[in-house]
Amino acid sequence: MMNSLISNIRYGLRQIRRSPGFAATVILTMALGVGANVIVFSVLNALVLKPMDLPGFSQLLFLDRHANANDTSPSQSYPDYRDVRDKNVVFSGLAASRVNRVGVEHDGTATKSWMYEASGNYFDVLGVQPVLGRFFHDADEHGPNSSPYAVLSYDFWQTHLNGDAGIVGKVINLNKHPYTVLGVAPKGFQGTELFFRPDLWVPMVNELQLEGYSYLESRGDHGIWLVGRLKPGVTTAVAEGNLNAIAAQLRKQYTEDDGLTYSLSRPGFLGDMLGGPVRKFLFGVMLLAGLVLLAACANLGSLFAARAADRAREMALRMALGSTRGHILRQLVTEALLLALLGGAVGVGVGSTMLRALSRWHPSPDFPVQLNVTADSRTFLLALGLAVVCGVFFGLVPATQVWRSNAYQVIKGGQSGVAGSRRWTLRDVLLMVQIVLCSVLVTSSLVAIRGLTRSFNTSSYGFQPEGVTMASFDLKMAGYSDQQSTQFQHRLVEAAQQIPGVTAVGFANTTPLALSSSDSYVFRDGTTDFHPSKMAADANTYDVSPGYLGAAQTRLLEGRDFTWNDDDKAPKVAIVNETFAKKVFGTTHAIGRYFLKDGRREVIGVVEDGKYRNITEDPTAAMFFPTMQDPESETVLLVRSGADEAQTAAAMQRLLKGMDVSLPFTMSSWSQALGVAQFPAVAATFALGIMGLLAAMLAVTGIFGMASYSVSRRLRELGIRMALGAQKKQILRAALGRPMLLLVLGSLGGLVVGGLSGKVLASIVYQATPRDPVVLIGVLVSMSLIGLVAAWIPARRALAVEPSILLREE
Repeated sequence: MMNSLISNIRYGLRQIRRSPGFAATVILTMALGVGANVIVFSVLNALVLKPMDLPGFSQLLFLDRHANANDTSPSQSYPDYRDVRDKNVVFSGLAASRVNRVGVEHDGTATKSWMYEASGNYFDVLGVQPVLGRFFHDADEHGPNSSPYAVLSYDFWQTHLNGDAGIVGKVINLNKHPYTVLGVAPKGFQGTELFFRPDLWVPMVNELQLEGYSYLESRGDHGIWLVGRLKPGVTTAVAEGNLNAIAAQLRKQYTEDDGLTYSLSRPGFLGDMLGGPVRKFLFGVMLLAGLVLLAACANLGSLFAARAADRAREMALRMALGSTRGHILRQLVTEALLLALLGGAVGVGVGSTMLRALSRWHPSPDFPVQLNVTADSRTFLLALGLAVVCGVFFGLVPATQVWRSNAYQVIKGGQSGVAGSRRWTLRDVLLMVQIVLCSVLVTSSLVAIRGLTRSFNTSSYGFQPEGVTMASFDLKMAGYSDQQSTQFQHRLVEAAQQIPGVTAVGFANTTPLALSSSDSYVFRDGTTDFHPSKMAADANTYDVSPGYLGAAQTRLLEGRDFTWNDDDKAPKVAIVNETFAKKVFGTTHAIGRYFLKDGRREVIGVVEDGKYRNITEDPTAAMFFPTMQDPESETVLLVRSGADEAQTAAAMQRLLKGMDVSLPFTMSSWSQALGVAQFPAVAATFALGIMGLLAAMLAVTGIFGMASYSVSRRLRELGIRMALGAQKKQILRAALGRPMLLLVLGSLGGLVVGGLSGKVLASIVYQATPRDPVVLIGVLVSMSLIGLVAAWIPARRALAVEPSILLREE
């Protein structure tokens, strides 16, 4: 058996060398199918299937808070955390954490960094051990601002502190306050969120010192995330029951917890808020990658069937000389496996290269988002399995041809007969299946592109990011008080207005579609019951300066903008959007009306609706408060200019450094800053676009192979037709009629399937609809171009037939 196998392999390698064009086509096709699945599976494996590298990860659960049917959030309040931590009987530990910016100063160098504020039991609950020094624990906390300690991430330790082994015990300044470095976290540890890579961890009890305000005693301030470790033997259902029993007690005791319930999910993507959409998207793309592989298999099956037909005389002679049909079939399968393994190896190589590029990609210049996706043992096993299965599959496709062939008739009839049969063959069926799949994938990619153009249509954003340069900083990082922050911001706006080319300047504590968003319950004027169920709206909240609306080009529909006189001595005022006005007042004409939010506020302006949390959201309420009445150290300076963006950015950098050289800041265009918000749409379009491109390439090779085979098998017939006076269009119809018929039928079938898959596409792409006329026309044009490209060379070959030479050779 071993000798026979070695003999088959040697013979298969000789056949590959004898047909390099055929071998290259098969290897490329296989590489496309396997490579697409390697990339998608690696991302799916890293983000969904493979648990985080934490001890006992299966016992870790993320708490999702539900206030009502429309209010599901990962954010919790610290008082609720304390109650759940102390009253539950299902967790061995419950830890809290919160993401925030911080200014890190060491050896005279200031850096704007990202940190986790964490409860004292954070590292104990997660079960990790430091690579250097120690972590902080509950015993290190003795009340507010009592634990001035920091734990560095491994990457921050290496890149910013040069891996200083003596860093433990040294002091670094965080927002101008001294903190002692206790230790360094292990390499690769990034907490419980896959998308976020912090630079350091500090105890949460210091938040007043670092942030300038306290949320530790505010039950209505939701800004922390909770992760618990289940006790041995406790199920998720039992844990949810216990948590909701506690929630029922809290609802009775506290107005802020009205409607509170809990659910549990896996850590990694802020619970169900991002986890659900991420899983849907990745499984949907995995399905499309499977369709690419299926199309590749159909293509290869058609190619091997055609190759077996071309080798009919060779196999007939071998059978006449004593070879068995089984041996010939084993030889064909061996050749197919060799080509499949080579194609799979190329696909893994290309896929691994693309995965490394994806791991180095940072979609946002101001937020540490990075996806660590690599091909691991699971990926290689998948690639090997796909290659073997596909190799056996398309190696067995010619089995019926081999088994039913009559060696005597084949040798007697010669290799080139007249292929006048009109019955459907296996090659026809495989090609049509491939074209249907290709049409579905091309439809998906065009739907994604249409969705992306809608997502990038900034006319619905409620602001215009083009032409705006933004600088982000937190004045707390430079040690400013609230009063000093307000004075600095005012002077900064006046100075920025003097930059050449600047047309508008303003600032806000955060901008729409930024990650650091906040919202608040709003009540109608005269309300006395402040349970959340009695709220008029849950509105997005922004603290903005005079001039912000002009810098953002947010249209003021009625009323007036803020002025510098709207300070803490003036009556409290607000500007609201149209949706807010409709929900709270029942009309968009809200000027002079009042609502309740931290006191009674008068509406002085109404602006257009926009996008605030994400670009796919329905219209939501938003309100803007004057920063002079609600001081904020968090500052996003918006400078709109008609001058060159690089010149404006350079002038802003000089201005900020001239005003305070110790203030860390980041600078980018507003369009660049929207990268995180637009990331889902871009990722979906990129993924589906690649799938459509791969499918188109497979369709070209499939139709080309079928057309070439049809022409080569009918050269004698075509020569006779031309000798008898047939016209060129008649020759083309005879030579390419069957492949073009299959293209038309397959494309129509693909459009039908694509229309039926609307729900699947809608779960992947924003505003997806395959019934869009532009998409339908695009698919028809694309498939027509695919057919023209694939049939071009076979058509030229058919028209170049010389009847006299061909008939003389026959």
